Amino acid sequence: MKKIINEGSHVVEEMVSGFVSAYSRLYERIGDTNSIRFKDRRRGKVSLVIGGGTGHEPLFSGFCGKGLADAVANGNIFASPNPQVIVETAKAVDEGQGVLFVYGNYAGDNMNFDMGEELLDMEGIKTAHVRVWDDLASAPKDRITDRRGIAGDIYVIKIAGAACDAGLPLEEVLRITEKARDHINTIGLATQPGSIPGLNKPTFELPEDAIEYGMGLHGEPGIERTTMKPANELTERMYSELVKEMDLKAGEEIAVLVNNLGSTTLLELCVVYNRLSQLLEKDGVVVYDCELKSYCTCQEMGGFSITFLRLDEELKKYYGTPCESPYYARGAIRA
Repeated sequence: MKKIINEGSHVVEEMVSGFVSAYSRLYERIGDTNSIRFKDRRRGKVSLVIGGGTGHEPLFSGFCGKGLADAVANGNIFASPNPQVIVETAKAVDEGQGVLFVYGNYAGDNMNFDMGEELLDMEGIKTAHVRVWDDLASAPKDRITDRRGIAGDIYVIKIAGAACDAGLPLEEVLRITEKARDHINTIGLATQPGSIPGLNKPTFELPEDAIEYGMGLHGEPGIERTTMKPANELTERMYSELVKEMDLKAGEEIAVLVNNLGSTTLLELCVVYNRLSQLLEKDGVVVYDCELKSYCTCQEMGGFSITFLRLDEELKKYYGTPCESPYYARGAIRA
């Protein structure tokens, strides 16, 4: 598995340095950490800090910017940032109005962000957190807090950033962000593994003719392994899981993200959405907004995920607010 890197042990540091150098007008590194902050962030508001393991770019660093996160706490490849890094990142953007953390629901992230919050609380900095658990395949609905966070992170970050920039108090930002999280579901499909930079080995094993519905970004078990099927069949199966999970009805409005997990092409994403749009139209579900993008990846992992965000008027208000970063920019969405 060929990787355009130097030493594997230096890859995160060099990646962050390259990112900050390329976009130096927007970002600066926080101390000696691999964390970054947005230079032109709004002041006097609740600060939004996101983060987790690197290796999923553009998540998380690509979602720091105007109307998005104020800072990103970056960990090593597929590993949570440590509590001290989380504390230093939060203190670098704290405006005295509190800090909201948004991150995926993984054991290491949960433990380290909890410890970071405890340390910040001891220093008198008010904090709250939202753990994203949109992956419907990772646990049954009655164990929703055991589910993983995947591409649904993007919508949660978008809405949280808009709520923070609106100048709302921490308690209200938390309420809106949790509401967004609880209106999002995702299902993924893996066709081939990614690899860990520097280790030259795949993140999981998958036979050449096999696919797996619901497999996690790091190779966590899915719900079914089967042989490769035509795009329409794959899409229909994934759509049926989302509709069943969300109990979608005719007339409801959703935002849709078809996300490339790493090496799947835009051509393929368009073929998937061609069938997905037909299914949504047939069922009378209204697509308020749609994106076919590479937002939440795992190196060269093959496959894609489909994310639905169920919208109401309140969530549309924050979803439709303009935002901008080098990897995620939105104008005002139509009413």
